[in-house]
Amino acid sequence: MKENDWKQRLGVVYSTNPDFQYERESTAQAETLPPEQQRLIVGIDRRNRGGKQVTLVSGFVGTEEDLKELGRALKVKCGVGGSAKDGEITIQGDLRDKVTALLKEMGYNAKRGN
Repeated sequence: MKENDWKQRLGVVYSTNPDFQYERESTAQAETLPPEQQRLIVGIDRRNRGGKQVTLVSGFVGTEEDLKELGRALKVKCGVGGSAKDGEITIQGDLRDKVTALLKEMGYNAKRGN
């Protein structure tokens, strides 16, 4: 890592101590909970999508890799596209009932939202 990584230290007060080492906060990823302990809500979203509907699966607690893996499995089983990022899985179309059934079949505690 660079010794002079100034972008990471913006907003840090200058120190005159020559032995001072700036310590960054480490962002620990949340451990993925077992499927039985996950509380997923399957809803629909129509905002800012050009009139298209998407199914949103929110409430996932875990790593981004596990989220993407679950999203990929749902997209394959539904036969549609979508994405998995920022703690939400987006699936194209109104597939709330099908996604809820698939999640329950996988062992997740899924509930149909709006």
